[in-house]
Amino acid sequence: MKTYSVREKIDGDLLDHLLFHRGIKTPEEREKFLNPNYDTHTHDPFLLKDAEKAAKRIIQAIENEEKVVIYSDYDTDGIPAGVALHDLFKKIGFKNFTNYIPHRHDEGFGLNEDAIRQFIEEKVQLLITIDCGIADLGHVELAQKNGIDVIVTDHHLPGPKLPSAFAIVNPKQADCNYPEKMLCGAGVIYKLIQAVLAKNRFGIKEGWEKWLLDMIGIATLSDMVPLTGENRVFAYYGLAVLRKSPRKGLMRLLQKLKVNQKYLTEEDIGFTIGPRINAASRMGVPMDAFRLLATQDDDEAEKFAIHLDHINNERKGTVAALVKEVKKHVNERYGEKPEKVIVIGNPLWKPSLLGLAANNCAEEYGVPVFLWGRDGDDVIKGSCRAAGSVHLLELMRGTSEGTFMQYGGHAESGGFSVTSQAIHSLEKNLSEVFERIRTDKNSGKDKNIAYVDSEISPDDVNYDTYRIVEKLGPYGTGNSKPLFILRNIILSDVQKFGKEKNHLKLIMKKINGRDINAIGFFMNPEMFEKKPEKGEVITLVASMEKSMFAGRTELRLRIVDII
Repeated sequence: MKTYSVREKIDGDLLDHLLFHRGIKTPEEREKFLNPNYDTHTHDPFLLKDAEKAAKRIIQAIENEEKVVIYSDYDTDGIPAGVALHDLFKKIGFKNFTNYIPHRHDEGFGLNEDAIRQFIEEKVQLLITIDCGIADLGHVELAQKNGIDVIVTDHHLPGPKLPSAFAIVNPKQADCNYPEKMLCGAGVIYKLIQAVLAKNRFGIKEGWEKWLLDMIGIATLSDMVPLTGENRVFAYYGLAVLRKSPRKGLMRLLQKLKVNQKYLTEEDIGFTIGPRINAASRMGVPMDAFRLLATQDDDEAEKFAIHLDHINNERKGTVAALVKEVKKHVNERYGEKPEKVIVIGNPLWKPSLLGLAANNCAEEYGVPVFLWGRDGDDVIKGSCRAAGSVHLLELMRGTSEGTFMQYGGHAESGGFSVTSQAIHSLEKNLSEVFERIRTDKNSGKDKNIAYVDSEISPDDVNYDTYRIVEKLGPYGTGNSKPLFILRNIILSDVQKFGKEKNHLKLIMKKINGRDINAIGFFMNPEMFEKKPEKGEVITLVASMEKSMFAGRTELRLRIVDII
């Protein structure tokens, strides 16, 4: 059973306390964190290695009307980033370009030979990758040898050898001195856009590019990069632009989902916009998400808003069935409480859907989960999730040479491919590394202790407290929401809500008699050590939030645990 420890109280008010325990201690750090500044808290784009070279090449292509392809990844980083560069070209009147987004199942991640050969036939002269390309040595070489200059923009960790591209813009290059190493793919392309406009504004009004921050904000908040430094600026201003963005498709989608655009939050991106962008690629139509975000036509906006919502619902049903199947295999093979790496697959499973299923299982079982299927080229591919149990890249890097054909990702999510022979020993190899890492990291530590920021009462759930919490947003990776513990709470009622009654609501009263709700999506009373029931006394661990759903304002708690 997990136990909770309240962080040591420091002198000052709640804001001082929260900032201190986030490592923000000096007046300068405080000002930078609480008041992100677009002009002073972002960096010179030309500090990025090859940014100037790439910018000059793009300007040359525009001025000479060369044929250009924007090749972006199919996720919530690559698609909005592709829209941003598309919008720049449209704004300056450049027309000789196309956006290309690979099919997740048939083409897979990154560049592929069929696409490159198509570009060669079409006499493409410049290929700009977004959120991919750093590992595609052979494909970049093929393009370069056939007269296509390749500008790779990426944020994934480079391998020992770099592609032979015309230019590589990636802050993670060993010899790149850019101060912010953890940009997402959209953040990198935005810096390149800044570099292009610093060289030639093509008559565009100063500051216009800030309107592109709606796309950069979606990507930054969706891609699990730490929301510190320049990423915090992009997330902060990205939300500000999103709240007044004139994008027709985005506006139609939010209207359909009853999300008030004026009060859009990072959670709306995580639970409404992001899943629908991802659903397009998972269900085989990534360009539909691109068109939703890029269209300037009212009828198209309506059509794609309806379509993306529909395929997201279809995706939910497909994934729910897949999760049920996976969990059945997990219980049969590992028991109810697996303690080592879960590796399960089926040649009939589509790799494009496995990330969602792996995430669900990782959160439930608390161990790394690797799920695999076969792609359109009959290659074994899969997704992995860790839910904080281990750093996935560290785990995969620790395996013996030849375990993976390819792998990549972040601390808590990743993808991989393996040979038909290596798949049989994958679980054993991963479990050995997992045990070693877990032993090293947990030596002398009790992994069942979690920390909360402060102890409060139901009467502290008020707008004075919320205004302090709000100042620390946007929240996400590297800047989690403050956690509060409420002890000896008497529950006035316990309810299930939603169409399928698969969400949980706890109702408690304040001293003044008003109700305070604590809600947990996809939670039920049976999943907690202490089952909540009407009239029972509980201790609640929760975060605080303001809901604006369907035009109704509610200050409430979000359940994390019940003990």
